[in-house]
Amino acid sequence: MDSPRTNLLKARPRGLLPAPAMDEEGSVDRTDTGQAQVRQAWRALRSIPLEPSRLSDRRIVTLERRDPAHVAFDIMRTRMLKTMGENNWRRVGVTSPTAGCGKTMVCANLAFSLAHHLECRVALLDLDLSRTSLADLFGVGQAPSMARFLQGRSAVEDVFLRHADNLALGLNGCTESFTTEILHGRQTGSALETLERTLEPDIMLIDLPPQRTSDELLAFLPHLDCILLVAAAGVSTVYEIDTCERELDEESHLLGVVLNKCHEPGGR
Repeated sequence: MDSPRTNLLKARPRGLLPAPAMDEEGSVDRTDTGQAQVRQAWRALRSIPLEPSRLSDRRIVTLERRDPAHVAFDIMRTRMLKTMGENNWRRVGVTSPTAGCGKTMVCANLAFSLAHHLECRVALLDLDLSRTSLADLFGVGQAPSMARFLQGRSAVEDVFLRHADNLALGLNGCTESFTTEILHGRQTGSALETLERTLEPDIMLIDLPPQRTSDELLAFLPHLDCILLVAAAGVSTVYEIDTCERELDEESHLLGVVLNKCHEPGGR
């Protein structure tokens, strides 16, 4: 498998979201009484079985870690956690200049890599609403509608699925036409806040539409703390990458750039 190369840039502090409570050693404090409700909310999510062979065939290498390519994602995860922790960030969007760069694959690998930290609660959201990419990737048929959740028409426990004890999956099973209007709607911010109150994820990893194909990403940027750009060797041009980097750095906090589909010596 081709390994992704990452350049996680030094981010500027903004503090959009309140940081999770910390103990004296700097770890997330799980001891307050509200954690019982949070654990109950996680248990209320329907657990779904995942087929490791299916995911492996689709280049998801961090679930079982048998492929050495998982190391690149683990390094990316650790750098991301460091930068986000330093800035008290929780919401990270993942986009690409155009379709075909592998951003959904990167999202899925990062989600499983993050979830290997058992004390880290992770929520993976598919908000590329004109597609059903993550549901198709995981082989989940009849996935719920993320648009209904963003519009306040579905509860957390009716939409999100659970893998293990600390990975919540917000998979989208319905393609939408007016995606920008949904992402920019008044209820979207409230829905994300409800998710945070209910599950208290340490990281919200959000698969978003490509940057240069519509205005959907621009509509959602105010809801993010930072953003990760996934480009692809042989797909993304230097001009596209430079332009997207500059625009994202002006509008948000660019967490870094992942160059996907790189051919490494000795790789397959």
